[in-house]
Amino acid sequence: MSESPTPRLEFSEKYSADHAEQYFRKHQAGFWRRLSNWRETAVARKALKIAGDPASVLDLPCGTGRFWALLASKPDRELYGADYSQDMLRVAMDMRPPEITRRMRVFQCSAFNIPWPDNAVENIFSMRLVHHIGNSEDRLTLLREFGRVAANTVCLSLWVDGNLQARRRHRLESRRKKERYQNRFVIPRRQIEAEFRQAGLEVIGHVDFLRFWSMWRVYILRAPHA
Repeated sequence: MSESPTPRLEFSEKYSADHAEQYFRKHQAGFWRRLSNWRETAVARKALKIAGDPASVLDLPCGTGRFWALLASKPDRELYGADYSQDMLRVAMDMRPPEITRRMRVFQCSAFNIPWPDNAVENIFSMRLVHHIGNSEDRLTLLREFGRVAANTVCLSLWVDGNLQARRRHRLESRRKKERYQNRFVIPRRQIEAEFRQAGLEVIGHVDFLRFWSMWRVYILRAPHA
């Protein structure tokens, strides 16, 4: 287990039981949500293929298990799910199909401090977390912890620059009144890739949600001791 101080992200505190159930329903509501979910799943599937179709995966944060059907599509894969919110885990285990949940081994933890030894799982699969982390040192803490626990690869998503959505968001934020709290960030590609190297992770590929248009990108990284 990492002995580094565990950063506290304010957005993590919002996932009450009611909010967790709303989150479960959100990605199934309406045509555009379902289309986005389909595309994001396709991107994640390609990322896992680039990662070598790992035999064991830790989904962190797993939320309400949105990607569990994809992760379970490999019949002999060892599946683990973890989240900071116990309510998210409860909703995932209650609402996902039993043929999937019976394969999942779930536990509560912070992504910054995973209660596992070094090289404990082949792949860490982390969707929709890094774009919430605006502080570079916090991201480095996270990346080093992922690199410690993952024996082979890490797949993670975030918002990056160099696309139409990022330019629009930059214009919007330049006009918006600055607030103390912000929980979503576009991270320049050059900066995050430098942070990967600093954390000992090697970029072996990436997949964009929609090239030149969307901010979403999934990076596939080789762990330090792979």
